[in-house]
Amino acid sequence: MDWHTWHDDYDRPDSVLARRLRAVQERIRLALDACPPGPLLTVSMCAGQGRDLLGVLPEHPRREDVTARLVELDPRNAALAEQAADRAGLQRVEVVVGDASLTSHYAGMVPADLVLVCGVFGNITDEDVERTITYCRQLCKQGGTLVWTRHRKVPDLAPQICHWLEERDFERQWLSEPDAGFGVGAHRFNGEPQPLSPGASMFTFVGYDALARGDGHQSRS
Repeated sequence: MDWHTWHDDYDRPDSVLARRLRAVQERIRLALDACPPGPLLTVSMCAGQGRDLLGVLPEHPRREDVTARLVELDPRNAALAEQAADRAGLQRVEVVVGDASLTSHYAGMVPADLVLVCGVFGNITDEDVERTITYCRQLCKQGGTLVWTRHRKVPDLAPQICHWLEERDFERQWLSEPDAGFGVGAHRFNGEPQPLSPGASMFTFVGYDALARGDGHQSRS
């Protein structure tokens, strides 16, 4: 999978990805609107070209309050995200080229007011989805918002994702309709943030194409 050209669908307004992006951006706007006054922290996992956050932040009233870290493995996508942040004058947006599954990349930025897990849950095993949700208790501050995505193809995992989140003190704020063609959810964390586990790996990125072929089902030891 070429994750650089994969982003091309965002430029087609009627594509599923473009419609999903608009839904994610709306959740980001609402989350920022609801944040209390003062500095805000945001982290984005597998951030790609940063179109979700960087499509909102330049025009948002809280832009000067936000310090963000975007973690993306593909250097081409990371470079585009960095260029977009620079053009918008977002000096407190940092783009890190690296494996977004590693907790070390979020040190000093969590617990965060806004945690973006977009383009992740559809590319990892169900076991790792639950595992990552457990780690989100280390990433999200109390009262913070988690925005996530997952396709809603059969078998539709979105209801189970909501259940796993709710078991871990994340309260559902919004979930896209099953017939929307995509899955976007927003949950508020009402629990106590857990200390960040140093050097841990939250998931193994398999890729939706490999998962569709039946690859990547090995269990973690």
